[in-house]
Amino acid sequence: MSREDKSTGQVIFNISKEKNFPEWYSEICKVAELADIRYGVKGFTPFLPWSVMSMEIMYDILEEVLQRKGHLPMLFPTVIPESNLKKEADHVEGFTPQVFWIEYIGEGEKLEERLALRPTSETAIYPMYSLWVRSWRDLPLKRYQRCSVFRSEVKSTRPFLRGREFLWIESHNVFKTHEEAIAQVMEDLETTKEVITDNYGIPVMVFKRTQWDKFPGGVNTYAADTLMPDGKVIQLPSTHDLGDNFARAFNIMYLNENNETVYAYQTCYGPAISRIYGALISVHGDDKGLRLPYKIAPYQVVIIPIFKGKTAEQVLEYCKAIHDKLTKAGIRVHLDDSDATPGWKFNYWEMKGVPIRVEAGPRDIKKNQAVLFRRDTMERETVQIDKLKSRITKLGKEIDANLRSMAEAKFEGLIVDADSLSAIDDALDNGRIARVSFCTTEMEGLECAEVIKDKTGGEIRGTRIDVEEKAEGVCVACGKPAKEVVYIARSY
Repeated sequence: MSREDKSTGQVIFNISKEKNFPEWYSEICKVAELADIRYGVKGFTPFLPWSVMSMEIMYDILEEVLQRKGHLPMLFPTVIPESNLKKEADHVEGFTPQVFWIEYIGEGEKLEERLALRPTSETAIYPMYSLWVRSWRDLPLKRYQRCSVFRSEVKSTRPFLRGREFLWIESHNVFKTHEEAIAQVMEDLETTKEVITDNYGIPVMVFKRTQWDKFPGGVNTYAADTLMPDGKVIQLPSTHDLGDNFARAFNIMYLNENNETVYAYQTCYGPAISRIYGALISVHGDDKGLRLPYKIAPYQVVIIPIFKGKTAEQVLEYCKAIHDKLTKAGIRVHLDDSDATPGWKFNYWEMKGVPIRVEAGPRDIKKNQAVLFRRDTMERETVQIDKLKSRITKLGKEIDANLRSMAEAKFEGLIVDADSLSAIDDALDNGRIARVSFCTTEMEGLECAEVIKDKTGGEIRGTRIDVEEKAEGVCVACGKPAKEVVYIARSY
């Protein structure tokens, strides 16, 4: 548990993330002021400034990439008419159990038609796409929105990782051909690697999901999983090949170059920013608290003045000059000129995960220098003031590369081959992912998947799309000839 120093009022965070991740996670959300679970409605959690500031930066990075790749922003209403939601049969069957419904206005005036709080926006957006898409000249149509979605999560909820309202971006795209749609799916997976791994420092494995685990109403689903400290995996972005299923349900047609009216093909992509943030703090944090990537941190640098008595004014002026210089350079910097002791400030900002700390006192003024502390390695170095800006910029890149490298190291040796249910169970108990021969990821394989889940607690994550693998032998569950190689893990 974190504890409070009675003499200073300081919260000391020191929990073993590896030995007790659930407690670590709950405590860091509390003491780092990321979220407050006392709202009083299950699964609905206020997010606090320190997490929101990072998530806004994460949004900006993702939106820049999407817009660079031809997507334009839009914003749709939060509510969806029930008649729209029911137009695609498989889709509504998949989402109805999770839908929040609005039935009344004020003191009992019943709506003519129930309204759903969007669990996802296909059935809200696609009726409008049927009006916007008329000719082949209108295609491709690539749009996205930043919004909240609502799902009545039945599992236990946890801030960021699993809630009934979460923050995401969803892109919805329309194409002339199925080949173009599949190309967009591949582009989405490239975007996932570029944003989630290259910018957020979170390594992922990408799978083609099974037919029983695909997006309701779609043709195929592809998703990126990352490994959490407790050995479970969590799904981050997923992208969906919708074929022409939704186009037929919502009458999205266009006049092609041959003057023929034909159905369009579609994709959708859903990176959940709040869930990715939960994974980010989990993957990069340590026993002292958060370790935020330089690109993502609300404050990239915190300045701590160190003084006693008569030196206070001189040191503060020196630190303010450093603050102004770094701010003008575009660095997100905070000067902590509060009355707390330097030691209190050191521990506080280390727990909050600020990547770089600048320390300066009377001795540093005399030598025209400052001390830099990097949160990822807990190392200090002394730098001359005229080189401070360039060193911080370089150090930020080094920190991000190091955090990513440490996270990727967790993936080494992660996958183990298993040829029996007991071998799967052993692999999962040791925080590994089991690779097994399996009968089929078509619907006929669902019964075998349920046997595996019942016996091991593991779920089939799907087949790898980045490597070619040939199944050998028999299915680990039913003993029939294996057609595919699948990966099994315990998950959130």
